[in-house]
Amino acid sequence: MLEARLRKELVIQTENRVGLLAEMARLLSEMGINILAVTVETRDGGATIRLIPDAQLYARDALREAGFPVEEREVVIVNLHNRRPGFLCRVVEALAREEIDIEDLYTTVSEGNPKRLVVFTCSNNGKAAIMLRGH
Repeated sequence: MLEARLRKELVIQTENRVGLLAEMARLLSEMGINILAVTVETRDGGATIRLIPDAQLYARDALREAGFPVEEREVVIVNLHNRRPGFLCRVVEALAREEIDIEDLYTTVSEGNPKRLVVFTCSNNGKAAIMLRGH
């Protein structure tokens, strides 16, 4: 059985500058908040940072108080076993069979760790989370 659930991801869209992510990471670290997953995209002088902290509401409020423009977005989080190749394939094939379109996806895994975290948004997050719990 897969562990699939809906969560809120924090999305910060701002002007890119050196040290931007370091400033956010320091702020959350000083509050004792862990960042479980993060992705950064820079383009045309702007930055989009998406992160999943372990204390979403506290992180959101702290970032807003520090002047960061924080939005929240619903995502699906799946914990996958990393024991052998093919688990991610199983997930995305199951979504395709149900005609659920993946809009974006990122994943984290470290060598030797038996689990990986997959974060994605799709055409129907609720249906995807429920469907994946049965796999």
